[in-house]
Amino acid sequence: MLHVAAAALGLSLLIAQSAMAFNLVKYVGAAYLVYLGIRLLLRKEQPVAAGSVSPQGAQRALLEGITVEALNVKTALFFLAFLPQFVAPTEPLVSQLVLLGSICVVLNTLVDVVAVFAADRLLQSGAARATRARLMTRVSGVTMVGLGVVLAAARRD
Repeated sequence: MLHVAAAALGLSLLIAQSAMAFNLVKYVGAAYLVYLGIRLLLRKEQPVAAGSVSPQGAQRALLEGITVEALNVKTALFFLAFLPQFVAPTEPLVSQLVLLGSICVVLNTLVDVVAVFAADRLLQSGAARATRARLMTRVSGVTMVGLGVVLAAARRD
């Protein structure tokens, strides 16, 4: 929703048109992704109990997710480029952008919720739970580092 509001208020356009602002947000976001990935890769394994909550807690995970997404320049540019294509020029712009952006956010959130439930189901089944949890942590860490490197190397088109 942060990027939806930014697009509706014109902030995304400012970032898209300023090379310095774009690169600043891009590199900060890339560095943060790499940091999160390395932290996952270096995390000491703890026994996984069925139904246990992550040692980091839900609030910390939410704040990290918001930070990663807020620093994602590609999302800002996506909303800036995608949403205006569906706006009626005769209607108020901001309300249309907020509505369309909210629909995108709801659909993306539904996909994320399905992924969380699928991961939870994988971790709940049988004796291989600890192995799966370790594998998911490693894959997540490598993915975040990889995304950070790709983001840092991404060129502005």
